[in-house]
Amino acid sequence: MSNAPPDADARRAARPVVCYPPDRLPAPDAGWMARLRAGLTPRETLTVPPRTARCLRVPAGHVLRISCVQGPQVGDLNLWNADDLSERFYSGKTRALYGTHLTTGHRLWSSFPHLRPMATIIHDSLAWYGFDADGAGVHDVIGTRCDPYTDHLLSGGQYHHCCHSNLVRALAAATGLPPDRAEPHVHDVFNVFMCTGFTRDMHQYFTKASPVRPGDHIDLFAEIDLLAALSACPWGDCASNSTETACCHPLDMTVLAPDPDALTGWQPPAPNGYDRSHGA
Repeated sequence: MSNAPPDADARRAARPVVCYPPDRLPAPDAGWMARLRAGLTPRETLTVPPRTARCLRVPAGHVLRISCVQGPQVGDLNLWNADDLSERFYSGKTRALYGTHLTTGHRLWSSFPHLRPMATIIHDSLAWYGFDADGAGVHDVIGTRCDPYTDHLLSGGQYHHCCHSNLVRALAAATGLPPDRAEPHVHDVFNVFMCTGFTRDMHQYFTKASPVRPGDHIDLFAEIDLLAALSACPWGDCASNSTETACCHPLDMTVLAPDPDALTGWQPPAPNGYDRSHGA
């Protein structure tokens, strides 16, 4: 390590600046979210078996509920515009806008050039968790998804039932695309129920046992027509760093329809208004 300059302490003392102040974002109304949830009616439920993934369409104005049903389990979620797979969830920008973990009132934003809300979290039964003594929180947008390429780098193996491959197979089955054409559409995930943070010393990404229990759920209001894919992670509740010993459980995806009166005045958000000229 190079020697520190004489003004090292002064350089480190620079004031941090929040890049994207959240008060500049349009925020959902808490009263409206409560009224919406009060009139929800289940329309379709799909069970995602352990160590696999499934896809489900969620019409705009409906709610996707992801539920823990048997035992502690985390899920890796991908979202696409149901009519245009090129518009997909943008975890990096969502993280830059809200922080490392999401909860009620946060929105899941789509990729460039669209950059609009795809879904709004209107309820989170784990909102009570906050951040613990290790700096960990629930529902992160920092992990990328377990994948066969990193596994091959680390172990030399051929691991096909990781979340990345699960999502590839689920998207291929839902769209009719062959796996090699479906794979480029799979993207960094919203880690539902996962409890994660960064170590204090080296700032390395870590997981710990999820606090989720049967009955816990998170509700996502679909701002546009969505295709959602959820993988029931082979790491179970992520209490250990081994898929061989992990106890895995199914997750439920439920589409709920609101009372039509609750949507009075609501419109799906338009794509971002930037003119895309890029100064040319």
